[in-house]
Amino acid sequence: MSSTMRFTGAAAGADSSAYDPRYDPLVDATPGRGRAYAPTYWVATAGAPPADDGPVRGDIDADVVIIGAGFTGLAAALFLAQEHGIKATVLEANRTAWGCTSRNGGQGQNASGRLYRSQWIARWGLDTAKKLDAEIRVGFETFKSLVREIDCDAQDGGHLYIAHRDKKLRFLENESRVMREVFGYDTRMLTAEELRRDYCDEREAVGALLEPDGIGVHPLKLAFGYTRKARALGARIHTGSPVIGWEQKNGAHYLRTPGGTVRARAVGVCTGGYTGQALNPLLRSKVMPILSNSMVTRPLTEDELRATNFRSTTFITDTRTLRFYYRLLPDRRVQIGSRSAITGADAEHPRHLQLLRDGLARKFPPLKDIPVDYSWWGWVDVSHDMMPRIVQPDAAQQAFYALGYGGNGVSFSAHAGRRLAERIAGKADTAFTLPIYDSPLPGHWAAPFRRLGQAMLYRWYWLRDEML
Repeated sequence: MSSTMRFTGAAAGADSSAYDPRYDPLVDATPGRGRAYAPTYWVATAGAPPADDGPVRGDIDADVVIIGAGFTGLAAALFLAQEHGIKATVLEANRTAWGCTSRNGGQGQNASGRLYRSQWIARWGLDTAKKLDAEIRVGFETFKSLVREIDCDAQDGGHLYIAHRDKKLRFLENESRVMREVFGYDTRMLTAEELRRDYCDEREAVGALLEPDGIGVHPLKLAFGYTRKARALGARIHTGSPVIGWEQKNGAHYLRTPGGTVRARAVGVCTGGYTGQALNPLLRSKVMPILSNSMVTRPLTEDELRATNFRSTTFITDTRTLRFYYRLLPDRRVQIGSRSAITGADAEHPRHLQLLRDGLARKFPPLKDIPVDYSWWGWVDVSHDMMPRIVQPDAAQQAFYALGYGGNGVSFSAHAGRRLAERIAGKADTAFTLPIYDSPLPGHWAAPFRRLGQAMLYRWYWLRDEML
């Protein structure tokens, strides 16, 4: 990590609206102030953003403040109002759903964090794993209930894990068995021939695991729906209002923004991979921001659809550690994403887009030279132990956070926002004894060297996934 923080937007006293492709949460003190959206396909096709309450202007009091107007923050504000009668004030540095919420792949999985269910058993034992699975199932129902209420181009077709090598097929076979026999899911394995006949002609696949639960969405349309619901219930959403100072005095939180200070009884942090290192000591080095790159092609022609045999919009993930995720969108475009760049300073380098182009060409050779209409990247919040937390890290402080989804936050963020609202409202629940609720995020022990470690890990992951 650089020893010098790069101040952008509000932190530098400027009110710049330009999109900053080099933004890096380990370097920049804030994500900026009032910045434009990244040039994503979702932004281009979501329609006009719903109304918000504009920047904070003057000092104000609030019962509860939520920092971050992404999926989790908006869901928390919605459920605070709907289920607890608390009208939260949301502080967003830039624009509603500006961060990962408008930059992801729109894959709503029945999952949380980066660990598979067999790994839950290995880490916590069978009893806890079953209770955690029940909680994640409840969370997926929370997500489904919101999707049913909001026009977000939902594609309810489950989820396909693609084995890109034979050794990965054995791993998926075991995972399918565990999900079916231990947790009662209707999973099944597909041969490469069945996959290519019934779903798509994915040329890398040697087989696949089909999960019945999974909904692809237009994430920004969904987030805009959350926004409208939350504001209709009385929540206030202040955009262009980054938190540039945070103090506690006499049991109250004083959150300084460029337009004024907000005093609050309780604060919920929902900043994901955009969590600045200086926001609060309770959050420093608790998540590792990882860049995820994405691209969307032009619409496929009839000939290209026949050549790739796309018969389903079921979304897909492969079994690489730095996984590719991809799907056919409702307008016949193909979206594909993966991990690539390590720093914001390097994010614009053409090799990262080329990695996605090459991945698409391996998987679907007829699309090797297809034009790309949209390309972007965004920061994913990965926790040290690969699982999220929705916690009050210090019992003496009315400060809470929901972080660490590891790229699986599209669906779980809805439930995380609901659980965060419960914790802020002081509601007890037996679920709060589960590992994702009962302890803070572990810190990264080698924080100053984590980017170096990340680069070394990426090389090792490639060797393990492709060669060994």
